[in-house]
Amino acid sequence: MPDPISWDFAWPYLLAALAGGYLLGSVPFGLVLTRLSGLGDLRTIGSKNIGATNVLRTGRKDLALLTLLLDGGKGAGAAWVGWYLGGPDPMLMAGLGAVLGHNFPVWLGFRGGKGVATSIALLLLVAWPAGLALCATWLLVAAVTRYSSLAALIGFALSPAYVWYLVGDLQRVEFAAILAALIVLRHHANIRRLLRGEESRIGAKKDAGDGG
Repeated sequence: MPDPISWDFAWPYLLAALAGGYLLGSVPFGLVLTRLSGLGDLRTIGSKNIGATNVLRTGRKDLALLTLLLDGGKGAGAAWVGWYLGGPDPMLMAGLGAVLGHNFPVWLGFRGGKGVATSIALLLLVAWPAGLALCATWLLVAAVTRYSSLAALIGFALSPAYVWYLVGDLQRVEFAAILAALIVLRHHANIRRLLRGEESRIGAKKDAGDGG
């Protein structure tokens, strides 16, 4: 990898990294895969989300897994390219752009996914010990409560603390906090359903909400 460049006052380059990450992140893999497979418009199925959880509702586990990997790859891939080309600052900007692109894709009227897979893969790349801790938290909360959305919310809420204790980099702590805020923003409907006791559990026959 090249030596990191000094990015002081290099906002045009950082904005280019953000824009490049956004374009990659805005590719709606779940929607594309289901349409190519003859399953119709994913936005008319289940929760109407374009993420892997909703793809699973079509009955195609293979497409759901591929969507999960591709959505995660958008975040990690954008961040890796940013690091390779310029170092840690472009890495974080490109990764953030990928999450924003997934959540608010221009091609779909800024109505995208919830960014869980993209954000987890991104955190695994930029602060892998914290990313692993987040995954463990998600699995534990999901196993106990069977709420995918709650598992994502708790995992990301704790992620800045995980980064602080396991990585110790203030910039990445702030970055994890931004990702957590975006997760909360995109799960506002799930939060309301959780408070009303109406959120569907993992494996429930009628599963209107998801955390993907």
